Amino acid sequence: VLALIAFICIETIMECSPCEGLYFFEFVSCSALVVTGVLLLMFSLNLHTRIPQINWNITDLVNTGLSTFFFFIASVVLAALNHKTGAEIAAVIFGFLAMAVYAVNTYLAIKKWRMNSRQQNSRQASDYIRARTESREVDHRPEIQRLDA
Repeated sequence: VLALIAFICIETIMECSPCEGLYFFEFVSCSALVVTGVLLLMFSLNLHTRIPQINWNITDLVNTGLSTFFFFIASVVLAALNHKTGAEIAAVIFGFLAMAVYAVNTYLAIKKWRMNSRQQNSRQASDYIRARTESREVDHRPEIQRLDA
């Protein structure tokens, strides 16, 4: 929502002299809005379960991390090249707010990714221990010893 508000604010600006900062901010806010919207739609409709080849936790982590980084850069650049109009000031404020929300989401995605990787590691370790135990039990079974004799 904050990315949408920032995008709307930046679109209301009618004239600019160095427009590069404004165009970059517009690109970042629009891109973040579209990519996050598509991911939100996929997660909401459980469409991500139909494509198990993609690691969706890492996809979400990369999206939020890149959005945080680019919103920070775009907001700083727009603040530096600001012409003190109300729309530019509002866009900078909403850009920094969107950056903060994406940063919190990045932190939560990192926690989720670490928790899932720990579960996978413990599952792999338990599978390894179970396989080692089963292989040791095979050596002591009498029917296998008869085949050797």
